[in-house]
Amino acid sequence: MAGLGVLDDAVLELEPGLNVLTGETGAGKTMITVGLALALGARADSGMVRAGRRALAVEARFRLRVTSHEELKLLAQDEDEDLPAEGEEQEVVLARTVGAEGRGSARLNGRLVPVASLARVGGTMVEIHGQNQATRLLSPPAQTAFVDRFAGREHLETLDRYRAAHRDLRRAVSELERIESAGREREREIDLLRYQIREIEAARVAPGEMAGLAEEESRLAHAERILSLAGAAEQVVGEDGGAVDRLREATAGAQAIAGLDPSAAALVARMQSATAEAADVLDELRAYRLSIEVDPGRLAAVQERLRSLKGLERKYGDGEEGILGYQDQASARLDALEGQDANVEGLRDRVAELSGEVGAMAASLSEGRAHAAPRLAQALRLEVRALGMPGADVSVSLEPMAEPGPDGAERIELLFSGGPGQPSLPLGRAASGGELSRVMLGCRSVLADLDDVPTLVFDEVDAGIGGRTALAVAERLAQVATGRQVLVVTHLAQIAARADRHLFVEKEGGTATVRPLEGEERVEELARMLSGQTGKASLAHARELIDAGAGRAS
Repeated sequence: MAGLGVLDDAVLELEPGLNVLTGETGAGKTMITVGLALALGARADSGMVRAGRRALAVEARFRLRVTSHEELKLLAQDEDEDLPAEGEEQEVVLARTVGAEGRGSARLNGRLVPVASLARVGGTMVEIHGQNQATRLLSPPAQTAFVDRFAGREHLETLDRYRAAHRDLRRAVSELERIESAGREREREIDLLRYQIREIEAARVAPGEMAGLAEEESRLAHAERILSLAGAAEQVVGEDGGAVDRLREATAGAQAIAGLDPSAAALVARMQSATAEAADVLDELRAYRLSIEVDPGRLAAVQERLRSLKGLERKYGDGEEGILGYQDQASARLDALEGQDANVEGLRDRVAELSGEVGAMAASLSEGRAHAAPRLAQALRLEVRALGMPGADVSVSLEPMAEPGPDGAERIELLFSGGPGQPSLPLGRAASGGELSRVMLGCRSVLADLDDVPTLVFDEVDAGIGGRTALAVAERLAQVATGRQVLVVTHLAQIAARADRHLFVEKEGGTATVRPLEGEERVEELARMLSGQTGKASLAHARELIDAGAGRAS
C-alpha cells in the first residue's frame, strides 16, 4: 500500500491462521483494511490519497488452490489464456490505483480490468467485516444457505434434487406456454399449409411438363405459318421436276459416266445415297405437314395449363422441381405442427408430474427448515450473548412465498434484537458494525463450513467488550482461523495473545508503518494493551496470556 491516508508505503505479509493488527488509537490500523477493501473493488474516494501524493496504490497477492471450474472462469481474462488445472495452486494479484483528481485503474494479474472484476474475483477470496463493510450474510440467499447448511447433509441433498426438479419444471412450463401462446398462429399456419399442399396436388405437376407445353404452345400458335412453310418446302422437293427428280436424273448421268470411267463408281454411290435421303426427307416433310393442325381449342388449353403452372412457380419455387420440393417441405412442416398436439399433452403431463415432485420436495425443505430454524436461532443466541451482547436475541424468520422459487417455498431472514424491548429487525438494519462482526463470528463458530472464503477480516469485532467476553471472542477467532486465514484489527490483548502472527502499526510524524512483533516486543505490546504501560505486573500478565493462548492452541 502506498500513498493511502497515513500510509506512505506499507507491506503486510500474512500467514495462515490468526493474524492480528494492533497499535495506538489513530495509528492507522483501520486504513490497512481500507486498502485491502480497495484492492477488492470497494468504492474509492480521491480524499483517500495521502497529502502530497499524486495517487494511491494498493496491491493484494493471494496464493490459492483452484478447486472448481467456476474459479477458473473467474480468473480467465480471455479464451486463449492458459489456466491451471483444478487442484493446482495459482497466484492471483489484485491491484488498484486512485488518483488525487479522482481517476484510477484496476488490474487483475497485471491486466487492466473494470473495478467490478476485482470485486467479482476478490469476493471469492476475502470477506471483510467491519466499519462500512457489507457482509454477504446480510443477503437473503446467504442466510437461506446458512439455514440449509445447518439443517444437515440429507436436507442439502433434498435441496439439490429440488433445484434440479424446479429447473426442469420452469423449462417445461416455459415450453408449454410458448406452444400454447402460439396456438392461433399455429392453426393459421396449418390451414395455409393444407391449402398449399392441396393446390399443388390438384395441379398434378410432372417434371419436364412446362418445357413440353412451351414447345406445343409455340407450334399451335404458329400452325398456319408452319403449314405454309412446310407445304412450300414439300413442293420444292417433291413436285415434278423438283429436287428428288433432279437428283434421280443426276444419278442416272453419274451411272453413265461410271460406264465410261470406272473411277466414278464412288460418285455414283454418293449420288444414289443423296437421292434416297432426299426421298426420305420428302416423306418425313409430308408426314410433318399432315401432323400440323390448326386447333384454337387445344392452344387455349395449353396456354391455360402454362399459366397455372407459372402461377404455382411464382408462389412455391422455380420450375416443377421447385414446386414439388416446396410440397415436400410443407408436408414435413404440417406433420411437425400436427404432432405438437401430442407434445402439448405430453408437456402438460410432464408439468403436472414435476409440479407434484417440486411441491413434495418444497414441503420437505420447509419441514427441514422449520425444524432447523429454532435450533439455529438458539445456537446463535448463545454465541452472540457469549460474545458481549448479553441481552441480544437472534431469530430466524421463515416467510412463505406465493409459489415455490428456485430455493424453496419460503423467504428466510435472520432477525436481530440488541436487547430487551428492542424490536427484532433484519440483521443489517438492527446491528451495528461491531455487533455485525460478532454475529458473523458467531455464525462461523456455529457452522465452520459456512462458505469456502479462505480469508476473513474482522475490524470491529472487539468493539465495547472486555474481560470474559474478550476471551470468548478470542477463542472463537482462533477456532475460525483453523484452516483459514483470519486478519483481526484489535485493541484487546486477549485476542492479540492468540495470534499466529502479530503485526504492529505505529505512526511517527504523520506517517504510519507496519512491522511484525515477536518475542519481548510482542510481550511489551500486549502489556501496553492491557494497562497502557509496560510494568512488571502487566508484562507478567501479557506472558500469561501468550502462554494460555499457546496452551489452548496445542
